[in-house]
Amino acid sequence: MKKVSLIFSVFLLLFVSCKQADASEASADMMVYAAADTTAVAADDYDSYSDKKEASSVKEMRLPVAPVKEEAIETKIIKSGNLRFQSDNLEETYSQIQTAVKKYNALIKNDSQANNDYQFSRTINIRIPNQHFDAFIADISKGVKYFDLKDISSQDVTEEYIDVASRIKTKKVLEARYLELLKKANKVSEMLEIERQLSEIREEIEAKEGRLRYLQNKVSMSTLDIEFYKPVAQGRKATVSYGGRIANAIVSGFNGISNFLIGLIENWPVIITLVVLFFFIRKRFKRKNK
Repeated sequence: MKKVSLIFSVFLLLFVSCKQADASEASADMMVYAAADTTAVAADDYDSYSDKKEASSVKEMRLPVAPVKEEAIETKIIKSGNLRFQSDNLEETYSQIQTAVKKYNALIKNDSQANNDYQFSRTINIRIPNQHFDAFIADISKGVKYFDLKDISSQDVTEEYIDVASRIKTKKVLEARYLELLKKANKVSEMLEIERQLSEIREEIEAKEGRLRYLQNKVSMSTLDIEFYKPVAQGRKATVSYGGRIANAIVSGFNGISNFLIGLIENWPVIITLVVLFFFIRKRFKRKNK
């Protein structure tokens, strides 16, 4: 009986132990499952966050970019002209030109007159604002029957203008760098070398700026040369009689002789030298012949 009780107790103890082991194992499995589930959720959240972040980055990358506006380059044109025509009334033509000068804010640089036996003429050099160049020519051309000469030219200096402006900008940046180096220089030799480089750069900048100002002036103000004339040769010949023409010829001949004699007097040392040489050479030839 005791043996039966002992066996029953052992069996019961084993049964309880197995139950506890199963419970512990089940609890452990539940913890592992819970941890795995938590890890999976965290991984899913991370993947979801990563996907959202990547999608946001892609969205940002795919945002429409505003087109870059290219800087408009203004064309730089130097205009110039040369006109020559006949006028029946020089004063009226000059008055017409003056009216156009005031109307278009132009400037007369030179004004000269010339008269001879064949014509009276007047030559004017005018600087005209570039935008009024064509209109100015149209105004002064009114009443002109035909042009002996009409030469209008245009020179595109846009490329040179941009190149000079770019070189000035680059040289100024280089100048600023040398100035920074000059502040940090400690040795006298370094300072002198930097000053030498700065001097050369400034000379180049001033030369380029001078060229740029010249181009700006030529582009902003066009140049026009105008020559207008009135023939007078036929009228003068008709008013001079035959006897008058003979008298003029006599006077002209006398003036020619006078000018010739004056020329001889002015060159008397040369004449005397030539005479002495002539007689000397002549004597030498005579002696050889004897």
